[in-house]
Amino acid sequence: MEQKDHYDAIVIGAGPAGLTAGIYLSRARLHTLILNEGTVGGQMVLTHEIANYPGVESISGYQLANIMKKQAKSFGCDIRSNIGISDIKLDGEIKEIRLTDGSSYTTNAVILTPGGRSRTLGVPGEDQFKGKGISYCATCDGDFFTGKEIVVVGGGNSALEEAVSLTKYANKVTIVHQFDHFQAFEHAVEEARNNPKIGFIMESTITAFNGTENLESVDIKNLKTGITQKFKTDGTFIFIGYIPNTEFLKNKVELNQWGEIPVKPDMSTNIEGVFAAGDSVSKRFRQVTTAVGDGTVAALAASNYIHELKTKHKKLIAA
Repeated sequence: MEQKDHYDAIVIGAGPAGLTAGIYLSRARLHTLILNEGTVGGQMVLTHEIANYPGVESISGYQLANIMKKQAKSFGCDIRSNIGISDIKLDGEIKEIRLTDGSSYTTNAVILTPGGRSRTLGVPGEDQFKGKGISYCATCDGDFFTGKEIVVVGGGNSALEEAVSLTKYANKVTIVHQFDHFQAFEHAVEEARNNPKIGFIMESTITAFNGTENLESVDIKNLKTGITQKFKTDGTFIFIGYIPNTEFLKNKVELNQWGEIPVKPDMSTNIEGVFAAGDSVSKRFRQVTTAVGDGTVAALAASNYIHELKTKHKKLIAA
């Protein structure tokens, strides 16, 4: 393989974690490549306004992604987007990544930042109103619904905890759940039930989202009676689970039962020279800022690993 196809480090994924890793690695004068299957920016580009990123009063996810991309490239980081990975070899000192277009790259260190995606309802109108009334992140978007009436979908810990959190902003929160009971811890259920701002529509599911420019109402079907009602709402928050984009890593690196990548404090995985960061790792909170933090730590740890590897090889050559 030609030398130009070898990189000191390869980052897989160009969300905030991957772009941050690329910035740190390339600024450390390491030959770095970011490979990304979709659009640069990951889930971040779906956010119309980010108002809680430290040092920035307000910015769109798309704008922030472009700034991060520009920074990484200014330090010499190569970025390839809209690619497909056909195979990945992570064992040994030289790792190899093969793409569906027939090209392949070798590297000494890999940082896995494939991100993830919120589980969706998959009903009419959901794609249309994402970011226009439909959200999957209370911390990101709760403030936009101050004084409004909203719906929360789900019955696990996340749904109930976030519903309580959203009452800081919304005048009324209605929880819609498909069962007659919740799957959350008892204290979370009790806190939600005792909150005067929270109402419940049980044994029901949303079958459609309606509106013109923004979300205006949802169709809620009672699963017991089969009757559907049109329910007016200013917004809907969906908390029915999270899916890491790690399907391509099965049997390549350790994954937990939810498909997340377990990492040590330095973001290293069970394979030497392989690190992970961002929404695909096993953790509780998923924010742009936590992804950036993960990416920073992973890049610093990977830089140290690469430096030690090169030092070892120089000593072997000199011996």
